[in-house]
Amino acid sequence: MLTIHAAPLVLPVGAAPVPDGAVVVDGNRIAAIGPYRELAADRPRARVRHWPGVLTPGLRQWHGTWLLKRCYHPDPRESGELGELPLSGTELEALELDAARWAGSVRRGLQRMLRHGTTALAVTLDDPVLRTAVARSGLTVVPSVGAPGILVGGPDLDPFVEGHDLAGSVHTPLAVGARADFAVFDATDEAALRTAGAGSCVATVLDGRLVYRAR
Repeated sequence: MLTIHAAPLVLPVGAAPVPDGAVVVDGNRIAAIGPYRELAADRPRARVRHWPGVLTPGLRQWHGTWLLKRCYHPDPRESGELGELPLSGTELEALELDAARWAGSVRRGLQRMLRHGTTALAVTLDDPVLRTAVARSGLTVVPSVGAPGILVGGPDLDPFVEGHDLAGSVHTPLAVGARADFAVFDATDEAALRTAGAGSCVATVLDGRLVYRAR
């Protein structure tokens, strides 16, 4: 089934922005990119999802290994005691984590990456729990070649912290025939998106599937 994802602004990266644009998804592939009215007129039976803000390619998280192996992502039931942000360093060392709590942290870390528009991450899959969780998430694993290096200031789920701008933070540009990996953010343009950060994500599409939608 065809699905049209429409937004006030589509930023393909590497191509001109498309005001009142849309991305057509057929299965797990991008079938078309262009003005919403034109794409919808040619596909009257397609399902349509209207999103606020800007639609961009999915983001790349360089520090997947750090965030998943050297951080603990608290369960929401622990937020009163531990807060909601990833814990690392001495805070992590102070926790007594059994295998079940650690596995839960890995799964929550991956879910929180999806809530930040991440569709690809650099990660070392030398742990079976981590390997299984990443495979089930559907996130694309990419090599760390070209990574910025040491994460300054500690772990951050926002890929813009290391990528700085949109072009430096995306995995691959939106293109017809490419895998349908993209995200939508509650921002008016790229400048506003950089200010708001990836925490403004309202939807993430991974391999053609809507895997996160803000409530």
